Amino acid sequence: MAEHRIKVEEIRAKAPDLHAGDRVYLSGTVYTARDAAHKRLTALLDEGEELPLPLEGACIYYAGPTPAEPGAVIGSCGPTTSGRMDRFAPRLLDLGLAAMIGKGQRSAQVVDAIVRNKAVYLCAVGGAGALAAQCIRTCEEIAFHDLGCESIKRLTVQDFPLIVAIDAAGNNLFER
Repeated sequence: MAEHRIKVEEIRAKAPDLHAGDRVYLSGTVYTARDAAHKRLTALLDEGEELPLPLEGACIYYAGPTPAEPGAVIGSCGPTTSGRMDRFAPRLLDLGLAAMIGKGQRSAQVVDAIVRNKAVYLCAVGGAGALAAQCIRTCEEIAFHDLGCESIKRLTVQDFPLIVAIDAAGNNLFER
């Protein structure tokens, strides 16, 4: 197992070098989106509307951060269970999404879409949201403000520690 320091904009190019079980320290722009936000993104796509975030080469973190304490950038920001986004993920991957961050197993349809699009699924440690928040340098709410913690936020992360769970070849850490 290898260690990689990667910028978000390099994920697509570096995906062939990432293998299930590798450690990744990710830096750059990441977008948060959970169930409710994914449902709205899909509705916008169905209506032919523009999305509030660029999908090409993007990374979505399945998280709903808690409000920041005074003087902090963000509150706790741990991953949510990725399987709840499985019905949305293949479409977003086909539209250019390069990576997803969450926790837990993914469906066969998501694995197929990861392979088809040379993408990657990264896992963050569940239960360590306060630790993950230490890697977040900026946080800006950009869409679906009425969803509260589930609104879409643009984060800037630095050396966010992750594990490659499903690589671009379909190797799956959960099936080893």
